[in-house]
Amino acid sequence: MNRFELGALGACAAGAILAILDRFGVLGVAGALPLGLYAFYGVAAVAGWVAGNLYVRRTRAARRALRSLLLAVYLVGPAGPLTLLRAMAEASSQARAPLVPLFGFGVYAILFTVPVSLRRAATERRSLRPIGRPAGPESR
Repeated sequence: MNRFELGALGACAAGAILAILDRFGVLGVAGALPLGLYAFYGVAAVAGWVAGNLYVRRTRAARRALRSLLLAVYLVGPAGPLTLLRAMAEASSQARAPLVPLFGFGVYAILFTVPVSLRRAATERRSLRPIGRPAGPESR
């Protein structure tokens, strides 16, 4: 991991800690950022897409052990800031829709998976040669 991943992991941990502190009533952030559901899901979608592309870019030549560690950082890490972002909504909005952070993480995870699955599909390219014809220059 380089400095970027460590910084991102630290920011995600800080967001998770602040969300936990808000949940237990130590920190009151409700109403600090009255973000609607549409905007919240938009942020989750953009964050998932960007994190998925960063993960693909970062793991091109990485070893398997490092890829697993980076997967944990890029996939699970942003759950904290997303939860904090939702905790900053108005208290009445949070009470009406208590499962929004979970659904927001689902949106994030789905859009994270898209670039990762497209990368795997790109590495498994299929040839357009006719069936039964051997591959290579000797077949021409």
